[in-house]
Amino acid sequence: MEAREPVTPTAGSATPELIESGKQAERSKEPKKPPGKDGGGLVQLLREGIELVVVTLVLLIVIRWAIAEARYIPSSSMEPTLQINDRLLVEKWSGHLGKPIKRGDILVFYPPPLEMGGKDLSNDPLTVLGRLTGLPFLPNEPAFIKRCIGLPGDHIKVQKGVGVFINGELLDESLYTKERPNYDLNVLADIGGRASTGFGIRPYEDVKDPIVVPAGHLFMMGDNRNNSEDSHVWGFLDQKRVIGRACLLFWRRLEAPLYPRFLDENN
Repeated sequence: MEAREPVTPTAGSATPELIESGKQAERSKEPKKPPGKDGGGLVQLLREGIELVVVTLVLLIVIRWAIAEARYIPSSSMEPTLQINDRLLVEKWSGHLGKPIKRGDILVFYPPPLEMGGKDLSNDPLTVLGRLTGLPFLPNEPAFIKRCIGLPGDHIKVQKGVGVFINGELLDESLYTKERPNYDLNVLADIGGRASTGFGIRPYEDVKDPIVVPAGHLFMMGDNRNNSEDSHVWGFLDQKRVIGRACLLFWRRLEAPLYPRFLDENN
């Protein structure tokens, strides 16, 4: 048997190790793509952004629908209790838990269509999203804030210069009303006035029946009785339009006191 000598590489040939090292050297010379510049990175970034927006909207909707939302006071109808530009928290969990509305509760609600010129809540997608999230760049429908005075079954009367009578008894409202009402309410036909749209409304025309709050409705009044578009103008409020109860005043602008002009002139 002949002994074979080990084979050694000849000129022009290469071992597998040399070939692999050459490939690695060539790959190292190729320009590297900066991170995030390829199509896959852009898609990933876009997907993460969409997921973040969706999760944020879902959390916002859940909190606003189930727990609470912030509102501000745009008018003087609840003075002196609430002032223009006050910020308050409107809680909703008690409504979801079935806690009944009580007389004296301050409620935020969507006004009846009659008050808004016959226009009810819109169902277009952007308005619904604005209603659910409260985001300022989306359409938002007006909401009122008033005090609940009459509950279902209550007989309401208002005597000019005296006050509000519930089931024949005068309410003691000295702690929160600005002044006594300058109008009378004895029958349904007395309800009416000028709506926020500028048109006069008479929801019950010449109906001479007494003012009795129907089932599932409320009689709402502003603490500033003579400067409030409330149930004495547009009638009863359907409880389904209630957004929530005002529970916490968390911001109020402090105005500088007014001094006599002569004090400034002497300085």
